[in-house]
Amino acid sequence: MPSPEPCAVAERQRILACDAKAAARGLRTGMPVTAALALAPKLRLRERDAAAETEALLGIAAWAMQCTPHAALDFPDLVLLEVSGSLKLFGGLGQIEARLRQGLAAMGYSARFAAAPTARAAAWFARSGRHCLIDAAAALEGELCALPVAVLQSADEEALASIGARSIGDLLALPRDGLARRFGQGLLDALDQALGRLPDPRGACVLPEKFCAAIELPAEATQAAALLFAAQRLLAQLEGFLAARAAGTRRLLLNLAHRDRPATRIELGLVAPCREAAHFALLLRERLQQTALPEPVRAIVLEVRAIEALEHSNKSLFPDELQQQGNWPRLIERLRARLGAAAVHGIALHADHRPERAAAPAEPGAKQLALDFELRPFWLLEQPQALEEREAVPCHHGPLKLLAGPERIESGWWDGADVARDYFIARAANEALLWVYRERSPAGVWYLHGIFS
Repeated sequence: MPSPEPCAVAERQRILACDAKAAARGLRTGMPVTAALALAPKLRLRERDAAAETEALLGIAAWAMQCTPHAALDFPDLVLLEVSGSLKLFGGLGQIEARLRQGLAAMGYSARFAAAPTARAAAWFARSGRHCLIDAAAALEGELCALPVAVLQSADEEALASIGARSIGDLLALPRDGLARRFGQGLLDALDQALGRLPDPRGACVLPEKFCAAIELPAEATQAAALLFAAQRLLAQLEGFLAARAAGTRRLLLNLAHRDRPATRIELGLVAPCREAAHFALLLRERLQQTALPEPVRAIVLEVRAIEALEHSNKSLFPDELQQQGNWPRLIERLRARLGAAAVHGIALHADHRPERAAAPAEPGAKQLALDFELRPFWLLEQPQALEEREAVPCHHGPLKLLAGPERIESGWWDGADVARDYFIARAANEALLWVYRERSPAGVWYLHGIFS
């Protein structure tokens, strides 16, 4: 995959530019293949993939928009960010650069950064490999003069060198009319845009509605640790994308591609919206350790099809650690990742008076029905247990003392599972409170159905 390298930032509009470069630099700088193989006999040669480079550039732009909503692409290898409105929020150009450098490294990219008062000047500094953070327009021209004419990426580079113009300073010293006649007005316009004398409009990037990113592994892998290491780069990119949207997600889909077998599908479900890459990685580690792979994995594709606004909670001016509640959603998510979604769920009331059907599995935090039942125990037996009756008194390790009741339940005639019962709260000999009932039938058998905590 392409490896973005330079980045540049500008002051007036505060524009950040990222320059994506291919990983195989020797081939792009004109080194013959035979010479490259002589230096590195195990070198793997690959054709340049322009589509993959563009996809990587778009992914970097979407991730970097967490620092500013104003971004633009300068193909084939630049991302420009206007950061003037973000300086106070992040604490200056240096802090923005550090944040971007750290994030790009987490996604597996290297970067060069520069700052200048105009977008074109920032791009030139970045492409030249010169790291500078220019925050004053008065110093711009002097810094630009030292750049080589190669930053223009012009087909007339050799012609310019033939007349002695090897740097931007040499071009600025030449008569403008002569330059325009020989090399066209476009060259003068580029110089004026770099110096801020002409406007330099750029098409704005628009964040996509969905997230989809892929990474091809350098070698086929089967171990969970190796797959997680590669997937963390995609998760870091996802975190930046969601931060740019001020959103989170409850569901992630990973497809692990194989050579001959269908892709292995791993779906992560969350209780609450989240965008933290570290938490995603924690859940993914649990799932990968339990996933049996039919074949080694060649590539990983991460998709997020639904995002939602992420609510932020207000913090107390004087936080009290004793009153802080545990992060129950995170605990539920980890348990689900380890045990399976079906093994961990909430309980919601169901509109049915029959106790065994009055509750149903539900998503944690689901809205509850406003139903008014009589006093009932939380623990119901899976199957009611028949009780012995002595002298018309139900017994369970001794006679039971009926404390409250009866609560008569007659329901279910419409689905063939009709019941007719009289429920009582009873006290056992060991002082335990039980929930028992007697069938309203000629036999009148007693049953134990629940236990109060």
